[in-house]
Amino acid sequence: MNATTTRGALLAALACVLVGGSFTANSLLGDYPYAGGQFLRYGLAFLLLLPLAGPGATTRLRALGPGRWVRLALLAAVGMVGFNLAVLAAERTAEPAVPGVFVGCAPVVVAVLVPLLEGRRPQRAVLYGALFVAVGAFTVQGWGRTDGAGIAFSVCALVGEVGFAVLAVPVLRPLGPRLLSTVVCGVAAAESAVAGVLADGSGWLRRPDAVEAGALLWQAVVVTVVGFVCWYMGMQRIGAERATLFSGLIPVAAACTAPLVGTGSYGAAQAVGSALVFAGVAAGSGAALPLMRGRRPAARRQRAPERSLEKL
Repeated sequence: MNATTTRGALLAALACVLVGGSFTANSLLGDYPYAGGQFLRYGLAFLLLLPLAGPGATTRLRALGPGRWVRLALLAAVGMVGFNLAVLAAERTAEPAVPGVFVGCAPVVVAVLVPLLEGRRPQRAVLYGALFVAVGAFTVQGWGRTDGAGIAFSVCALVGEVGFAVLAVPVLRPLGPRLLSTVVCGVAAAESAVAGVLADGSGWLRRPDAVEAGALLWQAVVVTVVGFVCWYMGMQRIGAERATLFSGLIPVAAACTAPLVGTGSYGAAQAVGSALVFAGVAAGSGAALPLMRGRRPAARRQRAPERSLEKL
């Protein structure tokens, strides 16, 4: 891995660790209106990102055609608002591990879908790494009780996770990570407000208490502003296929932080699953190649005396 891909991998890893930690914050928002919480989260993130959008932001936005604006609206609706709504709906009739297992399959889907959309074959190393990541995510989370509705909404959550990466690919280059994050947060805030009014009427938004305010601030400032920019900067450097491998770190981070608020434990299964995720990420992203190359010369040096002895 060169300096660019190393930075991309570190940025994608940081983003996914922050998102994994947000599941702990979600457990503190169980009584807050869903759409109102999403509106506050993305609305605050939009305001914080505006000064970071970079020079020429207005010009770049005007250069976008109608098709790309539709893509941005779908990215916010499917990959952000829809994803969170699907997870919430799935957990009404299924244990949290169920949508987590489906979302853990996102690296496999992206590893196949992105190359096909670009007219090329999937990369074998990335695909094998994605399979390791999916198995590791399943091992970390396990499987829980569910019904047909829980599975259906979990599939929707998987679609949202895939869409968050795939839909961003054509608009990442013209907008850049910071402006893209700014725009989708603004669109997601507007979509959340509309969804809240339609679903909950006048009760869609209320003043959060101290605990809820702290959780919303964490999600807006750390997970959304820092996490989104890091994610798209990482994806810009290493591509959507390799970046999505790091989403396997989301359940690992969630499992590590859950004991902090008493919502879970970290045991042998989580340790084994974490090791599988790390192995899959290392193999699929190419991080393991320098280690393998570093070992080969040593192996050759060890064989040389043996061959000389055989000649004697």
